[in-house]
Amino acid sequence: MQEFGICHLSVVPLREEAADRSEMVSQMLYGELLTVLDRSGKWSRVKLEEDGYEGWISSNQYRPISDEDFFQCQTRIRRYNLDLVEYVWDSNKSLIPITLGASIHNANLLDHSFDGHLSGPEFRKDNLLLTAQTYLNSPYLWGGKTPFGIDCSGFVQMVYRLNNIALPRDASDQSLEGEVLSFIEETEPGDLAFFDNSEGKIIHVGIVMPNNYIIHAHGQVRIDRLDQSGIYNVDTNQHSHQLRLLKKMA
Repeated sequence: MQEFGICHLSVVPLREEAADRSEMVSQMLYGELLTVLDRSGKWSRVKLEEDGYEGWISSNQYRPISDEDFFQCQTRIRRYNLDLVEYVWDSNKSLIPITLGASIHNANLLDHSFDGHLSGPEFRKDNLLLTAQTYLNSPYLWGGKTPFGIDCSGFVQMVYRLNNIALPRDASDQSLEGEVLSFIEETEPGDLAFFDNSEGKIIHVGIVMPNNYIIHAHGQVRIDRLDQSGIYNVDTNQHSHQLRLLKKMA
């Protein structure tokens, strides 16, 4: 019988293998739903409902829910916490910290309450850069999805998620979405730029800003110059990434 669950904690590491020392490939944020795929000792291999990403989590870091609740939640309008740090509280008034991007639309499954700022139900492309700049100076963290540590594709995914557009987790998969643009001059603020390595593999992504600037996660979430060659780092005065592709997602 299929088992479903919900994340009741602020941030849970999603690991490549069933071990504490295994690489963190992503994170599960408060309120995210999951399907249990496998078990190994104290570990559960799960698939996140939000983006289909798979990995191992400690089995005591989620709460089981019924299949009825799981499928009903998929029809709800998605609303996310918009504050860097907020709290939900349970029936005993005990506080649980949550981060920017927590899935508040599922909080009732945990009998939790929330009165902070929520994302709106509609998509507004002109809001993407405002959301992106909320993460400015967040440290780079492989697999991270929060302002306290985030990677390039996690940054792009969360910015779009908070504006009601679902994107895959990894940059290589994100590059398969949307409409190809030929020149930087064709882009609008909020479009995406993808970058590759010497082998032609997509390894980086950032969000296009006005006047040939880009916001991306490299060391930290930062703003650099964008030209037809790639990203020009304003601190080192060198190109740090090679431009491969420009895409309009919405």
